Amino acid sequence: MKLFRTLTAVGFIAATAGVPATALDISGAGATFAYPIYAKWADAYKKETGVGLNYQSIGSGAGIKQIKAKTVTFGASDAPLSGILLDESGLVQFPMVMGGIVPVVNIDGIKSGDLVLDGPTLAKIFLGEIKTWNDPAIAKLNPSVKLPSQPIAVVHRSDGSGTTYNFTYYLAEVSPEWKSKVGFNTSVEWPVGVSIGAKGNEGVANNVAQTKGSIGYVEYAYAKQNKLTYTKMVNKDGKTVAPTSATFQAAAANANWSSVPGYGVILANQPGAESWPMTAATWILLYKKPQDAAATAEALKFFAWAYDKGDKMAEELDYIPMPQNVVDSVKKTWADEVKDASGKPLFAM
Repeated sequence: MKLFRTLTAVGFIAATAGVPATALDISGAGATFAYPIYAKWADAYKKETGVGLNYQSIGSGAGIKQIKAKTVTFGASDAPLSGILLDESGLVQFPMVMGGIVPVVNIDGIKSGDLVLDGPTLAKIFLGEIKTWNDPAIAKLNPSVKLPSQPIAVVHRSDGSGTTYNFTYYLAEVSPEWKSKVGFNTSVEWPVGVSIGAKGNEGVANNVAQTKGSIGYVEYAYAKQNKLTYTKMVNKDGKTVAPTSATFQAAAANANWSSVPGYGVILANQPGAESWPMTAATWILLYKKPQDAAATAEALKFFAWAYDKGDKMAEELDYIPMPQNVVDSVKKTWADEVKDASGKPLFAM
């Protein structure tokens, strides 16, 4: 797909700007969910400061492995680590932005927003129990839509993925059968059936675009910018909502970020008439006492810049910036917990 070749180029240019990486350049790896905004921020930051970002969009699971192996300065994950795992690993975790996960389909004659799904029906599709688009459960939700008898091809992530974590967390919330048979995690045993595994949000987007009759799940920026057909959803309050900045914001509005270690709040299936049911945050992982203190200090400068100057760019890609009170709390966490070998803080408020 042209868009994501371009985004990859932007990320590469942001990291190199046509010259070899300098000692100041920041290295990170992980979630594909937020890659579009990290690429955009990196390009702007390089132009403003001369410091590049080399970010590998390889999935949350691989990003966590890389930060634990200390091969990158930071890891990025859409599945937050627990307080116990953070303490065991000596890591600090904080959210950067929020966004929405959306079902995307490739059905002739169906445009974005034409099709409505609810959580239980979505779960049955991914369980392989609903096999055709004109199934009575789908037809009941879409009485005015002409649905084909076409078989459904399910596209899912094949790599360890925070997008999968949040998607399956939602399905487990709304479907006892999904919870008992599949559960939720960054990787799950997908039910046997007509399914296609793909790597990254990019891979799912590409496979849905190329496969007639397919359905997958991607971060909204990938759906919108690849011009994929997204569905509406029935939320926890029984209201039909479209994926928009407003519905993502509504889902995040009541989140108590300080209630979970590492700000690890899951935003799936939030109450509220306007709430999008598959809203999610994405997190950064850094060592509290890094081996390369200078690189971590440079990374914190970048993240502080993104918090302070990156909101408009995030909104342009339909991400939701973190509330100011959360940003202030995160910066205090940096100042209190991220230090060099001598105990000197690497970030000053």
